[in-house]
Amino acid sequence: MIELKNIDLSADTSAALHVKAEVVVVVFARNDGELLSREGPNRYKTGDALITGSTGDRWSVSRSRFEMKYDAVPPTRASEDGHYMARPVPVLAKQMSEPFSISRCERGDTLHGNAGDWLLQYAPGDFGISENDRFAQVYRRFNDSKTNQDK
Repeated sequence: MIELKNIDLSADTSAALHVKAEVVVVVFARNDGELLSREGPNRYKTGDALITGSTGDRWSVSRSRFEMKYDAVPPTRASEDGHYMARPVPVLAKQMSEPFSISRCERGDTLHGNAGDWLLQYAPGDFGISENDRFAQVYRRFNDSKTNQDK
């Protein structure tokens, strides 16, 4: 298994920009804790978003990051438990050809991916992993998604 460290997908010609198109169900954590995603542990703090995606996958997002990445879907109001839509924020993505691991952030939880899974870079030093089938269901190439919105 490759252990990825100090990488930047913006310098990788095999990475491309993608956007997520997904409505998720969110419960805001009432206590500190940990949930296990398909890729590994996700520790969270009180107030962080505990997310269940459209494919049943679960993960956590810090409150500050969540507010930048998701919008409430009415009748849910911002900061309430309920349905949220991912904002079409471009992320760098690269499909990996062998098993790998990476920290979500500096001193963060270690995630593990399989061959064929996608490494996601949300910002410098901020990473995630998506299983290939889930990636195909919820992500679109950035240019393709922009073109489809214009139609």
